[in-house]
Amino acid sequence: MNNHSRAFRLSLQAGAAMAALCAAPAAWADKYAAIVIDAQTNEVLHAESADELRYPASLTKMMTLYMLFDAIDRGEIGLNDRMVVSRHAAIQSPTKLGLRAGKTIKVEDAIRAVVTKSANDAAVVIAERLGGTEANFAARMTTKSRNLGMANTTFFNASGLPDMRQRTTARDMAILGERLFQNHQKYYHYFQTPGMQWGKRYAANHNKLIGRVQGVDGIKTGYTNASGYNLASSATRDGRRIVAVVMGGPTAAARDAQVAQLIEDAYSSLDQRVSGTLMASAPGNVATLTSTPINRVAVDINTGAVKSEFTRSDQGAYTSSVPTLSQAIAGAAAAAASVLAPEAAAATPRARSGAPLSSGGGGGEIDTSGLY
Repeated sequence: MNNHSRAFRLSLQAGAAMAALCAAPAAWADKYAAIVIDAQTNEVLHAESADELRYPASLTKMMTLYMLFDAIDRGEIGLNDRMVVSRHAAIQSPTKLGLRAGKTIKVEDAIRAVVTKSANDAAVVIAERLGGTEANFAARMTTKSRNLGMANTTFFNASGLPDMRQRTTARDMAILGERLFQNHQKYYHYFQTPGMQWGKRYAANHNKLIGRVQGVDGIKTGYTNASGYNLASSATRDGRRIVAVVMGGPTAAARDAQVAQLIEDAYSSLDQRVSGTLMASAPGNVATLTSTPINRVAVDINTGAVKSEFTRSDQGAYTSSVPTLSQAIAGAAAAAASVLAPEAAAATPRARSGAPLSSGGGGGEIDTSGLY
């Protein structure tokens, strides 16, 4: 294909993606769900559709890793052990490392691949090593979910690739985020991995809030056509830990901006309690003891720039500045751009590599499970 044909095809793809994103606010509203939990007290600081069923996409891999950490603690497997890649694992759809059937991968490398690149092939290698088959492992994942208090989650695969039966809720994902830290704190540092080198390729962590929003130290992103853009995030400031989950974002940039807003507002609310400045009566979108002042952030999908962001002063007035949020959006802009032109993104030094993006099931959309 010559350069003119490629450029024309990319422009058509970008235009179609732009039109779809601009025309679909109602559809995205049906996918949206969010929750913020104070990990010390388990108090819910904010919730919207938190118990409505959603598709986890690659948030699924949080449980895959939880199960692996359990197995390591039981002595069933070690970080330096090598796992065999099956044909089933090798043929998984992107995003992936491109593992070949019959080869092996070290457990610690698989962990990093799942955390950073959200590698579906690595997730299946883990599942087959621990469960014999991916289906058996997924059944164990569901059982573990119930044991952890995740009442509305059912798993059918270890990667989060599309399966209409695989459902969860924002609340369940927040519970899992809490349990990962509480029960496997010695492995939690993996979620802060900025990226990994695999051969000649570099895979950057898809979680753009790490290093950009104060205190953020995890956890996992996810995306499919059905799910929208998901992010389970955790942060610690002054010894206070929160877990924030957003599901069904319309773009990667909007999802990242919303999670950053939730984190800032949660800590603002907690700080106000400590200082005794939380007002007893407040407008509906101002912090109360059970609800942080959340406005969904309007984000320009071309640039990732925030169109409106609000935070409350001590007098109850709103200003248009949110600490560290602009930094988060700067990092998300590149991700938003790559959705519109995935082939152009593949030419960048930190681009995702491997097989082409797999086609989604609806309307010829691109399905990039685990991409963000």
